[in-house]
Amino acid sequence: MNIAFDQPLFDLAVVLLAGIVGGELVGRLRLPKVTGWIGTGIILRALNLPGLTPGEQLDRFLPFMHFVLGYIAFTVGASLHFASLRNSRQRLGLLMLCEAAITPAVVFLALRFIGGLDVPVSMLLAAIAIAGAPGTTVLVVQEARARGILTRTLIAGVGLIDMVAVGVFVFVSAILATDEGGVTGAMAAVGMQFGLTFAIGLACAAIVVLLTRTIVGPAFLGPSIVFVILASWGAAVGSGVSGILACTFAGFCLSNLQHDTIRSAEAYLNQIGGVLFAAFFTFAGMRLDFSAVLPMAGFVALYFFARLCGKYLGAFGAMQLSGATKRVRNYLGLALLPHGGVAVGLILLTQDQFGGETSAIGSAVTTIGLATLAINQLIGPSATKLALQLAGEGGLDRARLLDFLDEHHITVNIAGHTKEEIVTSLANQLYAVSTSMPVPQDEFIRLVMEREGQETSCLGEGLMIPHAVLPGGSEINGILGIHSEGLHLDAPDGR
Repeated sequence: MNIAFDQPLFDLAVVLLAGIVGGELVGRLRLPKVTGWIGTGIILRALNLPGLTPGEQLDRFLPFMHFVLGYIAFTVGASLHFASLRNSRQRLGLLMLCEAAITPAVVFLALRFIGGLDVPVSMLLAAIAIAGAPGTTVLVVQEARARGILTRTLIAGVGLIDMVAVGVFVFVSAILATDEGGVTGAMAAVGMQFGLTFAIGLACAAIVVLLTRTIVGPAFLGPSIVFVILASWGAAVGSGVSGILACTFAGFCLSNLQHDTIRSAEAYLNQIGGVLFAAFFTFAGMRLDFSAVLPMAGFVALYFFARLCGKYLGAFGAMQLSGATKRVRNYLGLALLPHGGVAVGLILLTQDQFGGETSAIGSAVTTIGLATLAINQLIGPSATKLALQLAGEGGLDRARLLDFLDEHHITVNIAGHTKEEIVTSLANQLYAVSTSMPVPQDEFIRLVMEREGQETSCLGEGLMIPHAVLPGGSEINGILGIHSEGLHLDAPDGR
């Protein structure tokens, strides 16, 4: 029997396993796992394994890469909930404007006139430099337990900045690809891109809203979001416009049309996010020809420091104009240093649009862009954490009893009549929507009932808080259960 090991699914399994191992090993050094994923990809490329050689064999996995890019873009758009941004619109508007102007200008001037790079390469890298890293930023904020004006501006701004990056990239790509029409043609191309992708994103979001209000139950909210991502990307690319923009607008529209749907689907998406990112960034590393990095080390260093200066100047100028406090002005730019998934997506789109990694433009953008991104993934999270601490906002977000509350942590269908039956019913839902419980469910129920046996947690006025302190647990988590008729559990006031 002849076994062929160059099948796409087997090759994908190899990449995923290698990425998982590489990420975990690097994570044990207290470094970002994404750095390990990219590094693992570089090693796999050097090994030149059957089925994973650069070129057409890697191109077989582009549908997977496009789906993950759509997922990243969707989450960026979903974070832009208008009601949540109401009190910071001026700061965020100025931040978007300065990011669109200052960061790419500083990077372009540095690469073109100090580094001597060609105009197309300098323009594309300048556009990519705008992109941030929403996922990394949110994780750092949570780890630092930060709270304050800088933190709120950072979390809201990083998603908007990615939208700006995509828009500027589309504009630059249109200019470089347009033989006639120049800036006017590019502006028309951008208008068409934004108009058509918004219509596609809105249509896909509207379908899900309609289905969730008529047919689809809570158990299939997650798969419905996968439909939105696939449909938005496919319809956009089929129409000749940006899949990243379409997925971003789909997340934006769904978040503002029916915000509870987004919140309820987060638990489902978070469960598959690790698998997607491990393989995605490992594939990204496989597209980086490390032998070309050393000859371009000077350009990589120049790009890194030019982007840092552009981010700092843009954020400082925006916060100065908006009248933000001194601490926000001084440290927001440093907090914006991380570079993430949208940047990888724009680099891959450069390869698609400008001749692949064998062309002069594709090779230069890929080498400089991915090498600098790897450095940013190494340094960026620490820079964000340092900025939050210097601003005095680190450690201010103390754990609170109701921090866990969102739609999928609330139930109105409590089952059972005894304390143990009720605790078991609530525990079933808690373990269904939580991915980080430190003990098995049976052990959790035993600990809760053991605590309940020491002294009742019925506080009166219809409130009961059965609970346990778990070994190794650092977060407050739980389920809010509501019973319309009331439960007779021997409360002190009889209610």
